[in-house]
Amino acid sequence: MSKTNKNNEDGKDANNMDNEFAGDKFTDITEVESVPNSEEGMPEDKIKSLVEKFIALKKDALLEIANDYPKKKSLIVDYSELFKFNAKLCDELIDFPDKVIRIFEEVINEQNIPVNFAGEVKFHVRFILPKGFTLKIRDVTSEYINKFFCVDGVITRVSDVLPKVYVGVFQCPICGKRKDVYQEKNRNLIVPSVCDDCKKAVRFKLLPEESKFIDIQRLEVQEPLEMLRGGEEARKIEIWLTDDLTGKVLPGNTIEVAGVMKLIPPKDINDAVYRKFIDANNISVIDREFTEVDLSEDDIKKINEFAKSPNIAEKFVSSISPTIYGYKEIKEAMALQLFGGSKFKLPDKTKTRGETHLLLIGDPGVAKSKLLIGASNIAPKSIYVSGKGTSAAGLTATAEKDEFAEGAWVLKAGALVLASGGIACVDEFDKMEKEDRAAMHEALEQQTISIAKAGIVAKFRAETCVLAAANPKFGRFSSEKAITDQFDIPPALLSRFDLIFPLRDIMDNVQDQGVANYVLKAYSGKKEELLIPPIDIEFIRKYIAYARKNLNPVVGEYAQKQIEEYYLRLRRESSKDVVQITARQLEGIIRLSCASAKMRLKNVVEKEDVDRAIRLIEYSLNLVARDKETGKIDVDRVTQGPREKRDKIKGLSEILGYLTENGKKHCLIEDFVKQAKEQGIDEKDAKNFVENAKREGKIFEPKDGEIGMIE
Repeated sequence: MSKTNKNNEDGKDANNMDNEFAGDKFTDITEVESVPNSEEGMPEDKIKSLVEKFIALKKDALLEIANDYPKKKSLIVDYSELFKFNAKLCDELIDFPDKVIRIFEEVINEQNIPVNFAGEVKFHVRFILPKGFTLKIRDVTSEYINKFFCVDGVITRVSDVLPKVYVGVFQCPICGKRKDVYQEKNRNLIVPSVCDDCKKAVRFKLLPEESKFIDIQRLEVQEPLEMLRGGEEARKIEIWLTDDLTGKVLPGNTIEVAGVMKLIPPKDINDAVYRKFIDANNISVIDREFTEVDLSEDDIKKINEFAKSPNIAEKFVSSISPTIYGYKEIKEAMALQLFGGSKFKLPDKTKTRGETHLLLIGDPGVAKSKLLIGASNIAPKSIYVSGKGTSAAGLTATAEKDEFAEGAWVLKAGALVLASGGIACVDEFDKMEKEDRAAMHEALEQQTISIAKAGIVAKFRAETCVLAAANPKFGRFSSEKAITDQFDIPPALLSRFDLIFPLRDIMDNVQDQGVANYVLKAYSGKKEELLIPPIDIEFIRKYIAYARKNLNPVVGEYAQKQIEEYYLRLRRESSKDVVQITARQLEGIIRLSCASAKMRLKNVVEKEDVDRAIRLIEYSLNLVARDKETGKIDVDRVTQGPREKRDKIKGLSEILGYLTENGKKHCLIEDFVKQAKEQGIDEKDAKNFVENAKREGKIFEPKDGEIGMIE
């Protein structure tokens, strides 16, 4: 490990320290020759002397920890503070962390600090390292064995908290002599082989009741999604937490870990390949989004300049899947989805949802999948999954028994948890099993995922935008049926999407010419200007990350009045049978307006943003909710079908109610069908009503050929 400050003297001026840590990578910190780990470094007595002097300055902090023991057990030491005290001691910490941390803890525990606690008292020291010591998970190689460094990533798996022997008490079976053995930080139990008293090689017996145990928890952490490019696979590493670090994190949390790389010996003694893990000294949960998107001052300057350019929305729209012809409104909605709306904490401790969900339902070959891949490539943080190979656990989260936790229960995060703060693109949405799709309800609306299994109750954050694509119920849209009757997605789930876009493959000369032109240009082998995005993809990622990190637009007074007038006008024009707008669409307009303002780097929503949001909402509703007879929007068409169908269902419910009134609990199905036919309702529709009502739990069948209503 390279020395960070080999030529520095004790008490070096702290103003020079920032230059030492200017690099973003661990290997950039130093330029001098590395010291092999086999070297002993500074003598232990000198380290102890320096540590005693440093800890003497921390008496007040130690007393504060002691007063709150065992809730608090650790003294937090910032590397910069230790650097000011003695730079060479910092070198020792990085190169020989086990030795230095052990001496720190020995000195702290020798302080005779008064603690109001009956059990064994053991204090720890936890270090906070500067950013210059942070490595990418993929860069944690054998070079860093037994070195001190940081990694950050997203937790994918969390084991239960289990006890581990850290001081084993062993007994000789011949003479009964007891021997204490300190255990290494790996799975294998270190057992003495020769008795110190009888000098014989014996099989020692572990005495669990006299041994000392410590809590241990294992995590699996993967690289943040925002640092991946294209189809790169996220690398993972195992983290071991001990004592007061355990039980503080959940899958989906983004954490920063300061620790030491350790090795797990192979089970086969002839195997030369070891597994690695990080023995955590300190962890912290990172709440910020897009921490891995590095923005320089020059980047920020370019972003602010670009935000002032005219037609900024059109430039973003043209940069999304530029090789796909048309779909201007859909691409515009996708652009706003990438920026996301505003989030506010309300007085009742609930939060407003800023994420917009989009659903594309279209005929085969209309480029649905390409649109999803395009959005996934642009988004700073994204996951792309296919419904055919996705389960409820893979999408949301689960608790299951796993070898990762020695057969105990493990919490695992799914795609919607891992993509929190970004976008999840779900292709073949209609091919998912019903139970798997049902698991998404909570994530789409409440932005959380709850687990209650085997005594484990947990709630994960899933603030994820969902962009889903599906095919119609019969494979291709039919012009003979209402478009909403051809959605093969449950109404309750459909209602969670802010915008629904049906994509129909219609024979149109102009459209067909445009599609052919774009497809052929893509295969021309030339750099066609038409297919080149106006904005560089890498710049878009940085722009979106900057906007999402730094802006949370509010709805100004004029915009509030504009949205209110639009909402109230449509409510006044609605009737009992035709509802033109609900509170769901109102919230959708607000989310899209805030996203539009964020795209323009504005802190206040303006008229332009509201106009854009209303235009997109109306465009979507015109396609899926326009009543041909009245010419008005009827939002109930999306979830309940056309008005004629709703009237028919209402009539059939009234017939069943009439046949089962006056004390009758059930009636014959043939009587029900006969009554329906007398009122002009087709026999097939009546029988379909019975089957659907049984599935939904609205009616029951006491015996064959009879039905009754469930009150």
